Amino acid sequence: MLTNLNAIPQRDDSIRVNRVLRSEAVPHRRALTTSLDPVRDCKADHFPQGRPSDAAVEVFPPDIVKHHRVIQAGMGAEVVQAIRRERTEFHFEAPVHLLALFERGARVAGESSVDGLPRSSLKDFEHKLIFVPAGHRYDDWQVPRALTRVIYFYLNPAQPPMSSVLAPHEGALSPRLFFEDAVVCGTALKLAALVESTSAFNRLYFDALSLVLAHEIVRFARGRPRIERQIHGGLAPWQQRIIVDYIDEHLNEQIPLATLADLVRLSTYYLCRAFKQSLGMPPHRYHTFRRVERAKSLLADASMSVTEVGLSLGFSETSSFTATFRKAMGLTPTAYRRSLL
Repeated sequence: MLTNLNAIPQRDDSIRVNRVLRSEAVPHRRALTTSLDPVRDCKADHFPQGRPSDAAVEVFPPDIVKHHRVIQAGMGAEVVQAIRRERTEFHFEAPVHLLALFERGARVAGESSVDGLPRSSLKDFEHKLIFVPAGHRYDDWQVPRALTRVIYFYLNPAQPPMSSVLAPHEGALSPRLFFEDAVVCGTALKLAALVESTSAFNRLYFDALSLVLAHEIVRFARGRPRIERQIHGGLAPWQQRIIVDYIDEHLNEQIPLATLADLVRLSTYYLCRAFKQSLGMPPHRYHTFRRVERAKSLLADASMSVTEVGLSLGFSETSSFTATFRKAMGLTPTAYRRSLL
């Protein structure tokens, strides 16, 4: 996605963590500084006039990750890519909301915590989300099994897009730890593609996606179901599990709607309606989403060529694979592979 993952904004100061993980903390470790390294350069045309926010997830050791960040109005988006597999700590506490999406995340050991929620030692958190409301504390330590890749979104509650969707009289938003939401993931990945794009930065598109993301954050942080879920007739849990598993097992095939409908004993019409209510997108779009996600994992394996990755996922031509991947991610498979190096 990038030709330069080190492109992040200039800063004159740093944020120090004033407390450490309890028993898991590394003895006598030096004070943490912000993950936004002040000596690195930024693409000036990616940032509006004025200083970027100081709010950022802090990483220890600081040189274990590379970053790319965009600040626009009341929201910042940051892609963080680990470059070594060793014990890592993440800390955050600021007067802004934090949403984290783990594109890749698996650990041998570790623990994550957000104020107000039970601690979690979940080992595989790929495609999981974390929401940390403004003023809450987030701590995480891990011995990674794979190189972590996470997208952070920092939203100022007093500025758009959050102030545009949250009425002043509404109470505090609720924290969430390691949850799934296909719609939020889709929006977050589109924003990440913009952040890492090597072409001209599209601020209007960034603002539009930011507003959508803010609406979704308020929706899940308030415990509100999407409007379409209020319609009777979504997939039952067993139906959703069967269909999702079948799609994942047949990503390299064209899957007829009739096949999915037969699996859960529904008509094709009712299946389409119920599938969208339950997963937030039609079956064919979900199939494409999962193929792209699998492609991203396979592209991390340098022993497979881009053509081989496409063929393994059922694309008869490299051009069709490239077009599908580019439409979903905003860049070609080759460019995405380069960003992982």
